[in-house]
Amino acid sequence: MHFKLIVTLIEDEKSDQVLQAAREAGATGATVLNQARGEGVQQARTFFGLSLESQRDMVLLLVEEHLSRKILEKIAAVGEFDEKPGTGIAFQIDVEDAVGVAHQVEELTPVIEEEI
Repeated sequence: MHFKLIVTLIEDEKSDQVLQAAREAGATGATVLNQARGEGVQQARTFFGLSLESQRDMVLLLVEEHLSRKILEKIAAVGEFDEKPGTGIAFQIDVEDAVGVAHQVEELTPVIEEEI
């Protein structure tokens, strides 16, 4: 079984919605890193040197490659990445190898067989 790592940087108030959408699309778990900070095309606004940006979360999802595109698209839709600038970004990276995922392989095997 091959995996992809989906990395999502999103406004912290949308993290729960993104996690729920990813699970509905086939993700079996996630790791959330709080208080990430980013900067896009527009530089961050400041007020007397203090940032006016909302906090961001980094959501990491290790997903089976056949499900990855569907999960990525669902995350983008829920996060409104293409509709509103600065709301977030998500991308996927190939994973060469992974350990500690035996329970996921057992759960995903019947799902993947249906997809193929």
